[in-house]
Amino acid sequence: MIRLLSVVGARPNFMKIAPIVHELKSFPEAEHWLVHSGQHYDELLSGNFFVDLNLPKPDVNLQVGSGSHAVQTAEIMKRIEPVLLDYQPQMVLVVGDVNSTIAAALTAAKLGIRVAHIEAGLRSFDMTMPEEINRKVTDAVSDLLFVSEESGVENLQREGVPPEKVFFVGNVMIDSLLRHREVAAKSAILKRLGVSQNGSAFRYGVLTLHRPSNVDDAKTLQGILSAVSTAASAFPIFFPAHPRTRNNIEKFGLQKYLNETASEGSGIVPLEPLGYLDFLALNERAHIVLTDSGGVQEETTVLGVPCLTLRENTERPATVKYGSNQVVGTNAERIEAAAQAVMQQPERKYPRPPLWDGKAASRIVAILREHLL
Repeated sequence: MIRLLSVVGARPNFMKIAPIVHELKSFPEAEHWLVHSGQHYDELLSGNFFVDLNLPKPDVNLQVGSGSHAVQTAEIMKRIEPVLLDYQPQMVLVVGDVNSTIAAALTAAKLGIRVAHIEAGLRSFDMTMPEEINRKVTDAVSDLLFVSEESGVENLQREGVPPEKVFFVGNVMIDSLLRHREVAAKSAILKRLGVSQNGSAFRYGVLTLHRPSNVDDAKTLQGILSAVSTAASAFPIFFPAHPRTRNNIEKFGLQKYLNETASEGSGIVPLEPLGYLDFLALNERAHIVLTDSGGVQEETTVLGVPCLTLRENTERPATVKYGSNQVVGTNAERIEAAAQAVMQQPERKYPRPPLWDGKAASRIVAILREHLL
């Protein structure tokens, strides 16, 4: 038997590992353990996703919880080392760019265990982003690098990674989206929010904010909320608020930008964090999405929904090259102008980036079989 161990820790990881877990069922020679670091430990941020994605209960939960980057990364390394020593996997699979990713990759590499990085090669070229550091270090210690878009191959080539380690396989996040799109269409979220009637949806938008650079600085957060509030003057923009973001809005006294009671009206309407299926259904019918999330940029590209990225850069340039994404930064005037332009433009169809076809996981598992058997 081949022993594989996958590590997840935050919401984006769950969407990325789910197709791999399902595809591994066709690899009878493989025994697979799923380890949850507990980086996202809240039921709304974690537990609901396991149900929506039909993921099995983790074999191990490290229950790390929150903390600074150093504390969280170190605690994951401390807690996962005995798991790796006990299970002795032939390979550790890590996904994305969160602290769980780099912690598991470093620990495995130091123990002489091979590492495969799923979603390798993405670069924002902004070293102030903790995720950028995580990506680069994880790629540096990985043995197999599974790339989701063309820019990843180019970045790794530029960094001198041997080409025999790099595999352009497509996007596992999109595997999850395409697998669950039909089920998500049955979600009652639109009806619950009062924007659906007789099968058709009223005009609305979606906002997500979670990056520290956007939500931990009062001036930046106020500028974003002010701009989005202006864009939401004619229709509601639903805001599934990350707990950290919601706390900062209250701490900075910015509640005036939220409309706690809106349904069919207008304004920024805060919601509790949503499960995967509800969030997918909400994005599917949105007229505009404003976000600082990399995964949401990818999802809106496939859904064909106009997306404004509230950052100065993106590590996912395929969403701009092929999709509906625009990187508009955090300046209030730029956000307002871009949102107004989007709402005035006619609907159009966008091509999918290469290999975003729902088959990335099958390619990854085929390569794993080739290298491990």
